[in-house]
Amino acid sequence: MLNSNNSLPKSSKGCACTSGKKYSDCCQPLHNKTQPALTAEALMRSRFSGFCLGLTDYLLKSWCDTTRPNDLDLTDQPNWLKLVIYQTHMGLEKHAIGTVEFGAFYQHGEKLEEMREISQFQRNSNGQWCYLSGEIIS
Repeated sequence: MLNSNNSLPKSSKGCACTSGKKYSDCCQPLHNKTQPALTAEALMRSRFSGFCLGLTDYLLKSWCDTTRPNDLDLTDQPNWLKLVIYQTHMGLEKHAIGTVEFGAFYQHGEKLEEMREISQFQRNSNGQWCYLSGEIIS
């Protein structure tokens, strides 16, 4: 959700990941690399807001080395509106792997559509969470 001038939202605004927190207290520290994601869900949320904000570099850097594409083109992205986390399995601070099932909602013409996915996360060699892969289920 870019502002009309295609800039990041003010840090006092609600975070694009729809956590209910301010951007400055949620995904911004992860985007700015001042704080790591403590859980797989936190990384998932930061990646969703990264897609909303067009943060290609962040999205690529938060992808696991073994599955990361060479580049990422976000020019044809839909207007992402809302993230709903349906369930998580593992992915906590004490875990090395985790899954997050989520729905990413977007506007398509007059309709609200959902892309539902189960994403796999693991810790990289530095102990940081990274996105491994995802399976779209609807």
